[in-house]
Amino acid sequence: MLTPVKSKAIRSNGTFAIVASKYNARYVEAMLRAAKTTLSKAGAKIRIIRVPGAYEIPVVVARLARQSEDEPLSAIICLGVILRGETVHAAHIGEAVSEALMRLQTAHEIPVIHEVLLLENKAQAEKRCLDKHHNRGTEAAQTALEMARVMESLGAENS
Repeated sequence: MLTPVKSKAIRSNGTFAIVASKYNARYVEAMLRAAKTTLSKAGAKIRIIRVPGAYEIPVVVARLARQSEDEPLSAIICLGVILRGETVHAAHIGEAVSEALMRLQTAHEIPVIHEVLLLENKAQAEKRCLDKHHNRGTEAAQTALEMARVMESLGAENS
């Protein structure tokens, strides 16, 4: 059972990047719209980068994280949908993306919000991406805003 998305009144003047897959466009577009709406309502600046599929997301996140040293980002949101098929290919993609995103966020100390969903079927995708009460794009943006606040509260690293 999915937990309904709760509205949070976090404000931000930060910049957030969204890296979104073009594959499974119907679902990813719905998450992207929801994330943009949530970030816009919070007053955040948004940069959107589109990539062909989920597997291409980590390399763009790596570049953004590295560039963030000069042009700071508050967080990077990753949006994608992987639907399982008859082979294990989807699982391999999902595992590789998850591992890469985890490594990047810890290496660069920038929140990387992982909403690259590995789903069993279109019904699950519809529930998590198209349902306005359970949209993972909204949840990703809310998490990004909260993590930006947490990281800011920790202060700059002592040099």
